[in-house]
Amino acid sequence: MTEFATRYAKAWCSQNPESVAAFFAERGSISINDGPPEVGRAAIAKAAQAFMTTFPEMVVTMDKVVHDEEGTKFHWTLTGTNTGPGGTGKRVRISGYELWQFDKDGLLAESKGNFDAAEYERQIKLGVDD
Repeated sequence: MTEFATRYAKAWCSQNPESVAAFFAERGSISINDGPPEVGRAAIAKAAQAFMTTFPEMVVTMDKVVHDEEGTKFHWTLTGTNTGPGGTGKRVRISGYELWQFDKDGLLAESKGNFDAAEYERQIKLGVDD
């Protein structure tokens, strides 16, 4: 599982949204902070592209993978500077996790992402060091 999570984090750093989508089942889904799910690889790639555009030099690191009563959790940290179109130029460092469910082929059937949205918005405006 650690190897899968490490490769997944590298895909997020690749500036290739299809490489993120490839970790998902054909009809897999991702949702962020209880938002509506993006279903299917094309929609997942579009969601990944949004982050990649916002943070052109984004780095996502795998902090740990844990199994608890909810399932498998991939804990991550995203760092980057908001230099995409209309960006603030502020540096962001935010941590969160994705709760993963897998299909029979070992691909992600569902990922539910969670991070502190208020802290993210604060950092977009003020930067991580402020």
